[in-house]
Amino acid sequence: MVEQTLNHFINPYYIQVLTLLGIYIIAAAGLHLITGVTGQLSFGHAAFLGIGAYTAAICTMKLEIPFVLALVAGGTTAALAGIVVGFPSLRLAGDYLGIATLGFGEIVRVVFTNLEITGGARGLAGIPRKTDILVVYLAVILTIWAVYRLQHSRYGRALVAVREDEIAAECMGVNSLWYKVTAFAIGSFIAGVAGGLYGHFLQYLNPVDFGFARSFEILTFVVLGGLGSLPGVILGTTVLALAPEILRFGAVYRMMLYGFLMVLVMIFRPQGLLGGVNLARAWRVVRRGRRQAPAT
Repeated sequence: MVEQTLNHFINPYYIQVLTLLGIYIIAAAGLHLITGVTGQLSFGHAAFLGIGAYTAAICTMKLEIPFVLALVAGGTTAALAGIVVGFPSLRLAGDYLGIATLGFGEIVRVVFTNLEITGGARGLAGIPRKTDILVVYLAVILTIWAVYRLQHSRYGRALVAVREDEIAAECMGVNSLWYKVTAFAIGSFIAGVAGGLYGHFLQYLNPVDFGFARSFEILTFVVLGGLGSLPGVILGTTVLALAPEILRFGAVYRMMLYGFLMVLVMIFRPQGLLGGVNLARAWRVVRRGRRQAPAT
C-alpha cells in the first residue's frame, strides 16, 4: 500500500534502488559486527545472506509460514551456520580465517546449485512479494539501533578487546572463543534477515547472487566506510550502492569511473570515510562553538 502510494510521486525504479540500499545496509551491519568490531575477516558473508534468503522463501512458499516468522527462521538458520564457521576462528585468524570463510561461501553456493528444493542452477522463482520500502527501512532502523547498543555495551567492549589484543583480553578474563562465535552468530542472523527481505523483494533467487563477488561487495561497504564505525558502514554502503546509478551519465565508462573513485578514496582516506572519526565528539565541539559564538 505504501509503495503503491509512493509510485505516484517517485519513479518506481528509484524506489527499487532505495529498497535494495536498505537491504544492503542491514547485511553490511551484520558484517560490521564480525569484521569491523571483532576483527574477524570474512569473505563468505554472502553465504549467510543466501541461507537466510532461501530459508525464508521456502518457509513462505512451501510451508505457508507468516512472513515475519519466515524472516526469523532465515536469520536463525544463518546464525547456526555462523556458529559452525565461528568455531574455526579459535585457531584461525587474519588471511587464514578469510580463506576458510571463502571456502564456506563457495560450498554453500554449490549446495544451492545442486539442491532441488532451492531450484538448482535455474534458481527459485515464484516467491511472494512481501517486502516493500517501509518494511525494509523499519528493519534498517531496528538493526542499526540493535548493533549500536551492542557495540557500546559491555559485550561490545569485549569484542573490541578481542580485536585489539586477543592475548591481553584473555588475561583480563575475556573468553575470546565465546565472543568470536557469538559475533559470527549475531552478524549471520542479521545477514539472514537481510537475505529474507531480499528474496521477498525480488521474488527470485539464484545461487550466483550469493557468490564471492557479493561477499566482496559487502566487505567493501564496511571497509570503505571505516572499520569499526557504524555511521561509516551506512555512509560507505550508501556511496557504493548509489554510485553506479549516479554515474549512469557516463554510460559505458561508469564502472571505470566507479573504480577510479574507489582508488581516490583509498589513497586519501585509507582508514575509510569515517574511520577514526568520533561523530559524538565532533557534534559536542560544534555545539560548544555555537554557544561560545558572540551574538550579532
